[in-house]
Amino acid sequence: MLPLEEFYKYLSDTTSIDKVYYELIFSTLILILFFIGIKTIGKLIISKYSSGRKEFVGTQIFIITLNIIECFCVIFIWDDYIKSLMTFVSVLSAAMTIALRDIIYNFFSGLYIKIKRPFKVEDRIQIDDLRGDVMSISALDFEVLEISTSENNGQSTGVVVSMPNSYIFTKPLKNLTKGFKYIWDEIVVKVELDCDLAANKQELFKIVNNIETIKSIPKKMKSEVENLNNSNRIYFNQYDPIIYTKIVDGHIELTIRFLMHPKKARYIESVIWNKIYTSYKEGTINLYKG
Repeated sequence: MLPLEEFYKYLSDTTSIDKVYYELIFSTLILILFFIGIKTIGKLIISKYSSGRKEFVGTQIFIITLNIIECFCVIFIWDDYIKSLMTFVSVLSAAMTIALRDIIYNFFSGLYIKIKRPFKVEDRIQIDDLRGDVMSISALDFEVLEISTSENNGQSTGVVVSMPNSYIFTKPLKNLTKGFKYIWDEIVVKVELDCDLAANKQELFKIVNNIETIKSIPKKMKSEVENLNNSNRIYFNQYDPIIYTKIVDGHIELTIRFLMHPKKARYIESVIWNKIYTSYKEGTINLYKG
């Protein structure tokens, strides 16, 4: 008798469990180790011939494909014994469901994310008070690179937050980039009540419309909305920058509304304010001093 078979027989005699199950468990472990080796080699090959986003996407597709094949192989190994295990599984299922409730919930939430795609890697999302860019999505959780919420359009803090997949059902989710890449932003500029309102608005229009990253967006946004209307009813009647006027407490508030990429918001706002300050120093904008 081979040493391995003797070992199986020893375990069977000790635990009163048929040795065939130990053979199946050993075969399954060998299969898992084999696939781990294939995954490791595959990752090295992919990293050698690609980088950045292509490497990430290629690796994810490769791993998911191998996981599916691995599951079918395990089912094939255990096929003749699955029915006999059903009774045993049914006895344990209630206890396991309670003990592994959160894991099971997160797993099926992960399937929902993969199929329904409420967000994907690189999307900017907000859940409760956390806003950030999705870095990765796994079977049980997803990772978000946090951005500062001290301002509406903060920058990365460098903090990576891991969140369970079940949050998509228990927390309100905002996706700032789903469907189309651009969002509306607003800047409020206060000017004097007795200023030349038309001239001030004209100068603000000139500033916003001369920024290339803003000027090219309306046409792109219109095209994206038209394409998205095949599956979602979304409608905008204004794509170009617009300025709203409001008199408040002895001054005029001019609200500039324009489209921009959410990940470039802080940079764009800084450019606009620098140009407004330059115009103020040149006397073409009458900023409120009260």
